[in-house]
Amino acid sequence: MSLAEPAALPVATSAAPRLDVLKRLTTRFKASLPAYLLLLPSLVFLALFTYGAMGRVFVDALYQRATPKAPLHFVGLDNISAVLADSAFTGAVVNNLIYAVGTAIPSIGLALLFALALSRTNAVSSALRAALFLPVLIPMVAASALFMFIFLPNVGLLDYYIGRLLPVLPNWLGDPDIALYAIMIITIWKNAGYYMLFFLAGLQAVPEDVMEAAHLDGAGPYMRLRHIILPELKPTFLFVTVIAILNAVTQVDHVFVMTQGGPSNSTNLVLFYIYQQAVEHYDVGKASAATLLTLAALMGLTALSFRTMATREGGP
Repeated sequence: MSLAEPAALPVATSAAPRLDVLKRLTTRFKASLPAYLLLLPSLVFLALFTYGAMGRVFVDALYQRATPKAPLHFVGLDNISAVLADSAFTGAVVNNLIYAVGTAIPSIGLALLFALALSRTNAVSSALRAALFLPVLIPMVAASALFMFIFLPNVGLLDYYIGRLLPVLPNWLGDPDIALYAIMIITIWKNAGYYMLFFLAGLQAVPEDVMEAAHLDGAGPYMRLRHIILPELKPTFLFVTVIAILNAVTQVDHVFVMTQGGPSNSTNLVLFYIYQQAVEHYDVGKASAATLLTLAALMGLTALSFRTMATREGGP
């Protein structure tokens, strides 16, 4: 009977490879340290005023206080229930939906027309592009003040010309039936030139050889637009639509300047409703709940839109 051979002793691994890895990581970190230091102020700002603010909004939505100095008490989902039951909030949501559709469709349509008309590069088209983009550079507050003079009853520029055609002059910003449509005009005027840039970039991606082949086959401008250009611009359309909807929710400077949500809440948008609850009524819990609902809706819409874009491009 043979004796069992002794078990092999584990071979001691050398620490040299680990030291090499650690040395490479240290060298890489030292090389990247200046970049991290340059990014540090932006990261701190982002943490405090973006993610920190989002966390504070989430906490405030679950609490309530009677006065600014009163202690907080937990109310759970009561603030969200109160917002959903508030007719002013539902009215602001309806106004925002009308506003989003009424500004997105015309501004995107005009942007596409501008891009198609100015797609060729020459001195005239470059000058016209700059002129159409100029409203984007004007601050919304300044543009709102300009349009207030245009919309002035009886003496405004618009009434000066419309008065020759209509027997009764409308009060553009004082009539609840038309005030929302009046403030749509300034948004369309400002955003059409901005969206034009995206369509101009999209047109550059249309294959030139395909366009030339279609032209040689006898396809006219309309057929080329319908069967080549518009299909190629589908991702651009989707992206610009998302941007237009986000702008419709976040751009309320003109409401502050021109109407303050009136008359009779006819121009009250969701973001202005949040401002009223937080600043005018000091109902921080309700304002935070409305913010969470709005943020959830926008995130869902954005995720769905880009998921659709990825699916159309053959993604997972």
